[in-house]
Amino acid sequence: MSTPRLAYDDLSSPAEMTTDCLAVQASLTRPLTAAARDLSQEQGKRDIEIPAAAARLASAIYGE
Repeated sequence: MSTPRLAYDDLSSPAEMTTDCLAVQASLTRPLTAAARDLSQEQGKRDIEIPAAAARLASAIYGE
């Protein structure tokens, strides 16, 4: 007689599952922190030139 198959391989204790979740959270937090730091260091574009044709098109679309 076969035993029912579970959706997961092993039965972990709640403490083991908590430890696993905390480890995953820590590994995901580091790349996000680095990305946020890199974004904060980027400089905005100061001189954006808008061609006359684009300005006329925007004026025609938005009525300004």
